[in-house]
Amino acid sequence: MEVHAHTHTERKKWTHYFWEFLMLFLAVFCGFLAEYQLEHIIENQREKKYIGSFIEDLKADTAFITQYVKVKIQKRQDHDSLIWYLNSPNPNQYGQRIYLLARQLTRTSNFFPADGTIKQLKNSGGLRLIKNQQASDSIMAYDQAIDRILLTQSRQENEIITIRPMMGKLMDPNVLETMVYGDVIHPPSGNPALRTVNKEFILDFIYAIHQLKGSDALNAVRLKQLKERAIGIILFLKKEYHLK
Repeated sequence: MEVHAHTHTERKKWTHYFWEFLMLFLAVFCGFLAEYQLEHIIENQREKKYIGSFIEDLKADTAFITQYVKVKIQKRQDHDSLIWYLNSPNPNQYGQRIYLLARQLTRTSNFFPADGTIKQLKNSGGLRLIKNQQASDSIMAYDQAIDRILLTQSRQENEIITIRPMMGKLMDPNVLETMVYGDVIHPPSGNPALRTVNKEFILDFIYAIHQLKGSDALNAVRLKQLKERAIGIILFLKKEYHLK
């Protein structure tokens, strides 16, 4: 009968298992750190991208506001002229100018903010990516300033709705029909008469112009302030995020 010798494997010491566990733990931990660092880098890149996009929106707003305020200055001068003509002893003497300026009352330009980045930040939860609290606060404050301007614009639209039927009572619609070519309003030919020069009606019409003029002036002031705020934010964000 053959006798087989049994070989006995040496039992591993506990320190061996400890080092195996430690190496495994370190591998997992290092992997976790690498993943965390990668996520941190990606989030920083996304934050910087959002900030860069927001700066471009601010630049677009400032360029628009510069032209918009010029238009509003001319509009205010037109309002003043129209009020002066209507207050004259004989408004019909200035029929052509009144027809032109009164018809242009309802033609108004609105401010449409470049708010694509703000909407993305608000709707997709992107604001959490803006780690710089001062930057986040400046974005939200700018958004609130825009809301105030849009509120004033909505009031202007209501004022224009009030003026439209009054225009029909003041001016001959057949004359108005000859003044519009495409999207351009031209002066009427000759010196057409007004439908009424009733003093009470004229005063009501002037008051409506006054209201519209006031809203325009308020909006112009707020837009100038918004432009100054935008320029300040651009300088701050470029410095904080090291952007050119």
